[in-house]
Amino acid sequence: MKVLTLLSFWALTLMSAVLGAEVVARSTFAEVTSYGSNPTGTRMFLYVPQTLASNPAIVVGIHWCSGSASAYYQGTQWARYAETYGFIVIYPQTPYTSDNCWDVSSKMTLTHGGGGASNSIANMVEFIVDEYSADSSKVYVTGISSGAMMTNVMAATYPDVFAAGIVYAGVPAGCFMSADNIADFWNSTCSTGQSIWTQQQWANVVYEMYPGYTGARPKLQIYHGTDDQILNAQNYYETIKQWTGVLGYSTTAASTEVNVPRSPYTKYTFGDKLQTFLGSGITHSIDVFPEEDLKWFILRDTNGDKHNCRPNGHIGNGDSTPVGSMWWK
Repeated sequence: MKVLTLLSFWALTLMSAVLGAEVVARSTFAEVTSYGSNPTGTRMFLYVPQTLASNPAIVVGIHWCSGSASAYYQGTQWARYAETYGFIVIYPQTPYTSDNCWDVSSKMTLTHGGGGASNSIANMVEFIVDEYSADSSKVYVTGISSGAMMTNVMAATYPDVFAAGIVYAGVPAGCFMSADNIADFWNSTCSTGQSIWTQQQWANVVYEMYPGYTGARPKLQIYHGTDDQILNAQNYYETIKQWTGVLGYSTTAASTEVNVPRSPYTKYTFGDKLQTFLGSGITHSIDVFPEEDLKWFILRDTNGDKHNCRPNGHIGNGDSTPVGSMWWK
């Protein structure tokens, strides 16, 4: 008994030492103050579940204007799902504190390796892949409003980092581009739906963000409301032009499904890498569909099976989560 007790003691001691060496405590939302090159001062918060999958997936969740990493952590269910499925969640926080919107307008952030906020977020991912032996082929990004804009930017500037993205009420990558290279910039022409370009023009915007890149592109889901009063619904159609152009699809959907994921949304499938959802009568206070997000990120399939996760998990009842008007001034 004494031998067993001694062995148990040393096993616990060793485990504590290993866990203590990690960058944050398990099952705790905490800031990581050093993660590599960070020229913009973008802050990084992290959630690592108590039971981590082997070679875990990574989800990057990006907050809205007037929001924060903490607000996104509290207002979404990604940390809860992380406990069930064993993946890691990165919560970036914008350095632009005047309105807490993301820089989706400067040349720095709209260029691969350009030293902008997008570069800092990509460096967060690289840091976590190294620290936790995460699966670099299972890195996903999602965001709401300004975070959705940044999600499109991340997909455009770092297609080699992200396998998939989900955009809730955003604009095309580069739509907020500032002619004066201003980082914290509100582009009213874009937000009101007046930036109307051709499919090829929008695709070229993406190509210019990572010149010479010929590798795989992430798959994307795009959600928007017809009555969005902050980011006009025309941005939904312009985003479709952009990603169908990049992915080589027609701007005409291959299939249409009404009331999917539920009424009043209609799902449009353009190809295996692009699905879009338009909510009739939905404003900028868009619904978020967490279980659908898990499926798209291949963290849970349509039969409820889990990928890259620990056993005996369960998540909710499949209802959507109304995010409400918790972002924007």
